[in-house]
Amino acid sequence: MTHPLLSQQLAGDGIVVAPGVYDAFSAASAERAGFSVAYLSGASIAYSRFGRPDIGLVSMDEVAQTVLTIRERLDLPLIVDADTGFGNALNVQRTVKLFERCGASALQIEDQSMPKRCGHLKGKTLVKPEEVVGKIKAATDARASEETLIIARTDAIAVEGLSAALDRAEMFVEAGADVLFIEAPQDDDQIKILTRHFKGRIPLLANMVEGGLTPMHDATELQEMGYKLVIFPGGLVRARARMEQDYFASLKAAGWNQPFRDRMLDIVELNELLGTDQLLEDGSRYDAENFEVKK
Repeated sequence: MTHPLLSQQLAGDGIVVAPGVYDAFSAASAERAGFSVAYLSGASIAYSRFGRPDIGLVSMDEVAQTVLTIRERLDLPLIVDADTGFGNALNVQRTVKLFERCGASALQIEDQSMPKRCGHLKGKTLVKPEEVVGKIKAATDARASEETLIIARTDAIAVEGLSAALDRAEMFVEAGADVLFIEAPQDDDQIKILTRHFKGRIPLLANMVEGGLTPMHDATELQEMGYKLVIFPGGLVRARARMEQDYFASLKAAGWNQPFRDRMLDIVELNELLGTDQLLEDGSRYDAENFEVKK
């Protein structure tokens, strides 16, 4: 399935909705559901792969490997959470080059200091905005294609207040960011201030986190407020966590899966979802009996 470039989608009339994914299976499910872009959440990789919180434990190589496995499976445009760029400006350039080669469509770089943490956790600290300006410039210089977008994120609202966040965001726009992500506005008034401030100048990204610091809105409401892109980075993991708790509780209590059966795929349905028969048929073209050995 061929999808428009992320830049083309952002140039369209509607808001772009990017569900959070964390592996090839979840990315394929997002595409199957009709989404035209996905967001590879560093937090969701930490949750699902390591069973750990989003406190900066996932490495650059671990994210890159995840991008590769997703890109091998499908061509859905992929926004990749690159945390702080995994170091200084030179590290940022290495990250951009690596993620772009692996198949990233956009990289998100933030202004937290290490160890970074989820934007909706307390205790965040920031680096100087000038350091992030250097990282953004380094990122734009390092990318092989201008279609690889650089998303600049600031967490300054929680640390220094809205005014400081707007000042930082201005610097990031000037540095060449393609999309602006002002994390965790705390009420609708703050949302209205920041969207009015940047209206018509740069696409704005909204982050919807159930139970987080920002009021929840649907995509239509966010578009009306002035956002061009909305991510739901950890929603799938939270849904999976609830399902897993319910599943294991059912299996423990009942001793088999029958009470949970209507909430599961059977093995036939799963193989249909994965396209197993088609893949085996494709592979059979290369079976040895199809080729005559000349003596």
